[in-house]
Amino acid sequence: MTRQLVVEADGGSRGNPGPAAYGAVVRDAATGEVLAEVAETIGIATNNVAEYRGLLAGLRAAHGIDPDAAVAARLDSKLVVEQLSGRWQIKNAELGSLAAEAGVVFPPGRVTYTWVPRAENAHADRLVNLALDGKPVPGPAPVVKLTAWSPDLGPPTTLYVVRHGQTSLTAARRFSGGGVPGPSLDDTGREQAARAAELLGGSGAVAVVTSPMVRTRETAAVIGRRLGVAPVVDGEWREADFGEWEGLTLAEIGERHPDALSNWFGATTASPPGGESLDDVTLRVGAARDALLAAYPGQPVVVVTHSIPMRTLTRLALGAPPESLFRLLPSPGSVTELQYYADGSTAVPSFGHRP
Repeated sequence: MTRQLVVEADGGSRGNPGPAAYGAVVRDAATGEVLAEVAETIGIATNNVAEYRGLLAGLRAAHGIDPDAAVAARLDSKLVVEQLSGRWQIKNAELGSLAAEAGVVFPPGRVTYTWVPRAENAHADRLVNLALDGKPVPGPAPVVKLTAWSPDLGPPTTLYVVRHGQTSLTAARRFSGGGVPGPSLDDTGREQAARAAELLGGSGAVAVVTSPMVRTRETAAVIGRRLGVAPVVDGEWREADFGEWEGLTLAEIGERHPDALSNWFGATTASPPGGESLDDVTLRVGAARDALLAAYPGQPVVVVTHSIPMRTLTRLALGAPPESLFRLLPSPGSVTELQYYADGSTAVPSFGHRP
């Protein structure tokens, strides 16, 4: 029977925009027992952003308790409820990014959104004010489980995520996306692929999945030979489509498309001209990840992909905010290890390891 959880969430800003914080409570729907409380200041933000961040924190806490639960989200923000219920359009790019993130934590069909009067959301509101006042928030239960030390969950599904080896475009720091086949590995890239293969030779990986780009297929072929496993091509692991930015340096993009570049760095809903938004990549990569977890439970798998999919997977595993994507910089040929446990918890033993 599917477990029923209730998320009560709120956010507030003293100034709008001004110093902001969120608070969220997770309850057992049957008993009303408080299972988790979370609250945090988020710097300068608007009320709407703080309310969305509160919902996200509550959903993540609920996911940590039971990733297969059905969730009833209760908020006193009519804007958030109506937008996430699909009745109101989301016009603000930042709110759109946060809404997309909510859909990654729990599929939309597993969450219902209900508006409640502020008086019925007093618990979450109190947590917001405690955070803004700098007071500790007492929690009845930890949000983060020490899953890696829990012996009863069995082995995790381990994804060894490999960024392809260097190409001429990589060396020149030019955008090389998933909309075109792209270049082959150069000599350095072939050496990097060989080192990654040697590193993964003892991993026991039962499958090698690769993006369809030339550079990833060449990297995967080297790894597959070392493991004795034939690589399988999956288009969902392709790089982000950079559209008109393909083959350009960051400086050239800034000269030709300054507004589009600023929007792209400022909101994950923004797309390069003719390209793909980071939110689109998140949904695509998240679905590809879930397919692998279902196909290879408790087994190691190698995924040969690109910089942005690798960063996206890592960000999601850490539960980090969207802006963290630009702080994760995996080198060509590097290997990231991600572990996924049966209860939905994750661990990141290593990121961007260069063999």
